Amino acid sequence: MAQTLKYSLLGMNILDKFDQLIIEALSKDARQPVAAIAEQVNLSRSAVSERIKKLEQNGTIKGYQVLLRESEKDHVAALIEIQYFGAKCEEVVIPVITRFPEVKQCFAVSGDTDLIIYVRAENMQKIMQLYEALNEIEGVTKIKTHVVMNEWINRLGA
Repeated sequence: MAQTLKYSLLGMNILDKFDQLIIEALSKDARQPVAAIAEQVNLSRSAVSERIKKLEQNGTIKGYQVLLRESEKDHVAALIEIQYFGAKCEEVVIPVITRFPEVKQCFAVSGDTDLIIYVRAENMQKIMQLYEALNEIEGVTKIKTHVVMNEWINRLGA
């Protein structure tokens, strides 16, 4: 049976399945006890401790971080402004954005901007997928994304 191997992006270190499982466990909760990780990956505590130390020393694990405020939530929110020139916006743009469950609200507005979309996604990649889809629409002349850094007032209850 072939062993699954992955290369670390730093230094081309080879990661076996246990290293991968340890990294996955740490990614979910870097503060969990080594004993809990050992139980998850079916290794002894000392083996997991040694592997974590090795992963830190060889640069595979670069560090740990504290996430604050909006970034500690399980989502990313953004407002996207769209300028559109062409046929009816509701016939061309709305069908595209309707396909994305991350789009929570869409407003037609006056001024230079035609639409403002409120997006709430699990990560920035999902917002980027929406951005790329919008960018493919013929007639969209400008897309401007504003990532929500903090929410001070919310009377909608969301």
